[in-house]
Amino acid sequence: MTEPQSQPQATQDVRAETAQDLPSATPRDARLLHLMMASLGINNYQDRVPLQLMDFAHRYTTGILEDSILYADHARSSNPSASTAANTQISVEDVRLSVAARVNYQFKPAPPKELLLELAQERNRKPLPPVPQTYGIRLPPEKYCLTAKDWDIDEELAELPDDSEVLPEPKRQKSG
Repeated sequence: MTEPQSQPQATQDVRAETAQDLPSATPRDARLLHLMMASLGINNYQDRVPLQLMDFAHRYTTGILEDSILYADHARSSNPSASTAANTQISVEDVRLSVAARVNYQFKPAPPKELLLELAQERNRKPLPPVPQTYGIRLPPEKYCLTAKDWDIDEELAELPDDSEVLPEPKRQKSG
């Protein structure tokens, strides 16, 4: 594999060093992803990251092509003079339509920086409550705590002396 001469020398050096570090049993696509990440300056990542990227690319491409086939079939059914369904050929327009349709619901664009700054300024206008000068664990207000006891002790059991472990017999109802 020869490198084009139009690339900067620093990029070629990084690629050469990274290509030597990779084992020869690594698939070609994984090596290309390693090289692409090295050329972008990404040097620290887990070994499974290129595999996850390849899996995403495969699923995304497969979905785009399946949608393109559906769009091509739909266009062919509305135009009876087109070729038969057995000869499924997709056009560039079908692929563009499927990419545009998928981008609208699959990838959410990041909100504009100005909106985020405005929201941050609005949030930061309200000061934080003062930190109380108490020691120990800081709990939320009492109404939100589950620290109160939620059981009732039988009066008979409460009257037993501490050294006695004998429980009173349960009261029986008289049948009459």
